[in-house]
Amino acid sequence: MSSGNDIVRRNISINMVREHLDDIPDYPPPPGYLIHWYEPGDEKHWLNIHLVADKYSTITPELYVREFGRDPQLLHKRQFFLLSPTGAAIGTATAWFDDDYQGLPYGRVHWVAIVPEMQGRGLGKVLMTTVCKRLRALGHDRAYLVTSTARIPAINLYLQFGFMPHIRSEEDLRVWQALRPRLKGPVYLDKRGML
Repeated sequence: MSSGNDIVRRNISINMVREHLDDIPDYPPPPGYLIHWYEPGDEKHWLNIHLVADKYSTITPELYVREFGRDPQLLHKRQFFLLSPTGAAIGTATAWFDDDYQGLPYGRVHWVAIVPEMQGRGLGKVLMTTVCKRLRALGHDRAYLVTSTARIPAINLYLQFGFMPHIRSEEDLRVWQALRPRLKGPVYLDKRGML
């Protein structure tokens, strides 16, 4: 089995699921911060946020189009930005969808990020409240997300929001077992037990 440090260094892709969107933790934006739903041209804010916040992915305009397409009405319903009191876009997440995740329709928490200088202030909880509530408002009754083992603070945030490891293979189980010492609180694999 890999050590906790090795599993982080290897940056392995992992999936997490939330089988319902009830009882979403409620973290509204702090005073002065605003949620702004996508308007044409906002893709530049998405790119700027991810260029500084995501050290594991190659962020390009082509990636944005590949992930989200070009439909401004769809993006307006699903993608948002957290604006600071100065009006700067400092965070983003997208309430996306997958009509065939493991054979079922799921909402998808997609591309969550906060600029580094604003991390550690609880603003990720604002993004997660907003994205999960929007998924529910759009008719999704469950959600999943994809992250990686190098993103320990993000994984702990997702666990706080009721997302559980999605174990699809023995390798998935080994990866989560190696991650366990770095995770906060109980980690439920399913309704029957904990990791």
